[in-house]
Amino acid sequence: MKEIKKIMVPLAFSPYSEGIVQYAVSLAKALNVEKLLFVNVIDQRDVDAVERITSFGYEVDGSHYVDEIEKERILKLETMLDKINFPEDRVKLIITVGKPAEKLLKYAVRENIDMIVMGVKAKSDFIHAFTGSVAEKLFRRSPVTIVSYREEKIAMELRKHIHI
Repeated sequence: MKEIKKIMVPLAFSPYSEGIVQYAVSLAKALNVEKLLFVNVIDQRDVDAVERITSFGYEVDGSHYVDEIEKERILKLETMLDKINFPEDRVKLIITVGKPAEKLLKYAVRENIDMIVMGVKAKSDFIHAFTGSVAEKLFRRSPVTIVSYREEKIAMELRKHIHI
């Protein structure tokens, strides 16, 4: 079995992100990884929408939007990591703009990632929990092993629908 040296954690900064971060850090500690790479992709579609709003005369622009989102997400991740004991020099945060699934796959290959740790998104109005479209694309196309984290609330909901 290949040694796990680098773990990538795609983050959407959903309500479940803190659990994903904690799980990824515990895996990284147990496997003694060299690098834990957190990647957030600001969807190009959102930046394009902001640019369209600008064209209507509103005082907002895509680069300002991206700068503000970056600051907000860096602060959120730092807050999550402050609660966890993991060497800072073994953590890297990448925030970029593009098509999320495509960017994540490219980073996985470019950074020689050995494992991806990601969560599932729950739809509260539905009986089942579904993977998000980005997660679904990664599961289908990733050349890297993916570990799917289940937040306890989602896991409990899924257990209810398994009849034994």
